[in-house]
Amino acid sequence: MTAPRFSPDDLKALLSGKDDDWLFRESDRVRRAVFGNEVYIRGIIEFTNHCRQNCLYCGLRRENRQVTRYRLSRGEIFQAVETAVLNNIPTIVLQGGEDPYFAAEWIAELIAEIKTRYGVAITLSLGERNQSVLKRWRAAGADRYLLRIETWNKANYRLLRPQRIWETRRRCLEMLRELDYEVGSGIMVGLPGENLESLVTAIEHLSALNLDMIGVGPFIAHPQTPLRDQPNGEMQLSLRTLALLRIMNPFANMPATSAMECTERGARRKALEIGMNVLMPSLTPERVKNLYNIYPGKNAGWDDTEHSIEAARTMLEDAGLQWSTAKGISPNYLKRIPKYNHTQIEV
Repeated sequence: MTAPRFSPDDLKALLSGKDDDWLFRESDRVRRAVFGNEVYIRGIIEFTNHCRQNCLYCGLRRENRQVTRYRLSRGEIFQAVETAVLNNIPTIVLQGGEDPYFAAEWIAELIAEIKTRYGVAITLSLGERNQSVLKRWRAAGADRYLLRIETWNKANYRLLRPQRIWETRRRCLEMLRELDYEVGSGIMVGLPGENLESLVTAIEHLSALNLDMIGVGPFIAHPQTPLRDQPNGEMQLSLRTLALLRIMNPFANMPATSAMECTERGARRKALEIGMNVLMPSLTPERVKNLYNIYPGKNAGWDDTEHSIEAARTMLEDAGLQWSTAKGISPNYLKRIPKYNHTQIEV
């Protein structure tokens, strides 16, 4: 399958709502051609909400004194992994703020023990790290790494992520690929200071990376951040962005994110119906789940069961989709890595 090319004017027109019926129908067709009705399940374990960064949009920013901080013990993390295994979830995501408390070696040992005990695929979402750390974690058994770049507007990036450098984050994505990870990135739709032209640029450049995973969600203003009074990203614009990225990246694994559900009830199901192929229920223990509050409603909202395993099963059934028990290796990765070169991807 060859991904189509859109001109910047075409992208802008489709983002503006020129032909939603065609756009959403085509993005769903592309997903079904590659992945069928199967949806890959990734269980997220948010093991720390401490963070050394001070991103203006995030509720876990270090200057937020209102958040109650927590760290999970090794035993609690293993319990969460066991929950995943018992529920036929073959991939776990170890996610957290950039927390210096957990040494790189501690995390490497945790990865190795999880792989030995449970054999699940492991995705890391732990922010920017240097090459030696990323190499150690890959050697320990980590399979995937998610590092959202959030925007291609470099000036806005400097404002939103104080003292951080856009080029450093971009280089980190290259290092991850060099180290043989399945690599994921993504953007936020509706960030303050951005417009349709910014979004067109991000879509074009994200697609040029030939990523294994792409995550997109709307900006949601957090009341404990400097952006508290800014308008949220539009849901329809987020759906159009997802649909275009699916069409332009047919082999990427793309989740229906919890941020969408926190913006509009039922939005994750809409995302699945227009071509997303991953769901990520939270396995974080109930005692701290609602403290991983990167945006309002994360792991809570109107109903804290909405982000549960059972809610995910019900959502898939209602959408006529299938809960996959496969680890869900990206077809992009299968084609890229020499040991998988014999594998033919038929679509």
